Amino acid sequence: MIEITYDELKALPEGSYELIDIRDEGLTAYGMIPGAIHIFVDELENSAKLADIPLEKKLVFYCEIGRRSREIDDTLPCFEGRKCYSLTEGYVGFVRSRIRNEGDREEKKKRAEESIRKKFHKQLFTPFAKACKEYKLIEEGDRIAVCISGGKDSMLMAKLFQEIQRHRLIRFELTFLVMDPGYNKENRALIESNAEAIGIPITIFESTIFDTVDVIEKSPCYLCARMRRGYLYSKAKELGCNKIALGHHYDDVIETILMGMLHGGQIQTMMPKLHSTNFEGMELIRPLYFVRENDICAWRDYNELHFLQCACHFTDTCTTCHEDGTTSSKRLETKKLIAELKKSNPFVEANIFKSMENVNLNTVIEYKKDGVRHHFLDEY
Repeated sequence: MIEITYDELKALPEGSYELIDIRDEGLTAYGMIPGAIHIFVDELENSAKLADIPLEKKLVFYCEIGRRSREIDDTLPCFEGRKCYSLTEGYVGFVRSRIRNEGDREEKKKRAEESIRKKFHKQLFTPFAKACKEYKLIEEGDRIAVCISGGKDSMLMAKLFQEIQRHRLIRFELTFLVMDPGYNKENRALIESNAEAIGIPITIFESTIFDTVDVIEKSPCYLCARMRRGYLYSKAKELGCNKIALGHHYDDVIETILMGMLHGGQIQTMMPKLHSTNFEGMELIRPLYFVRENDICAWRDYNELHFLQCACHFTDTCTTCHEDGTTSSKRLETKKLIAELKKSNPFVEANIFKSMENVNLNTVIEYKKDGVRHHFLDEY
């Protein structure tokens, strides 16, 4: 497969090529290159979309980092008579190119902040502030480590923390913490550039997590996620913080509830806050608890921001990027299930969420608290 850079692609005559995103839907949800169509790599040979593209058009395939698109067999019958290319560095290369060539960063920062105060105030700041108040996530004298992975959720969370601190209703301090578990220099630079562009003064520390999990064959990302949390707790405590904030949102919560039932045989949820069991005096908080993912995406797209889902070297092939042990395919499957149920019941999402607030122990056969199981017959 011939390789082509994003800058070379832009130099081609308009309409002379078709840009094809071959990533799975879990990755495309984090953003696509403008003008691209989506055909999953495993469906290329029998794709009606591909058959409808005129033969004279060049086909430019891209994945996340350029690995899978480079390995496409362009001698297959479906590519006969066509010129095929692989986009060097894939979607990551596109994002890097956009950041290198973007204009006034001060203007970009101002636009991102004003959009939170005005256009997206009701969708983003209001539910953020509501979660903080309802669950007492921010308290007087707190020193909060806002943990930034470099994705859309954690970047927005950082901006919302800056905004609520600006109101000065409660005195608290913020540290915007980024852990580098072994990123390549380009991906680390991308996180730094995005943070600088929207005005987040990040503190970066390094670990060797990627080297540790690189030799793990089964669920390396599950182990990576668990280790990351431990490192974040440790560094936050070292910096004098008493809380770490993670960017899980409303959709993460309801998907986790449903996946626990369907795939784990249990009823549980992501808690809005919890005490650390291994780091005394530390708490974990989730201030995006009431914020919808679609609204986060709308804010991202309105401000023409481009983030990565994951900056590790497993990205193109990994399917276990969730610390609860569920694969990204299972999460996507659950997301689609909820969307399908919503067609006939518009309240299904709210009902899943509220189910964790309306547990009647008199109708539960057995439950567990603090590691101790309780059966209904114990008090029957």
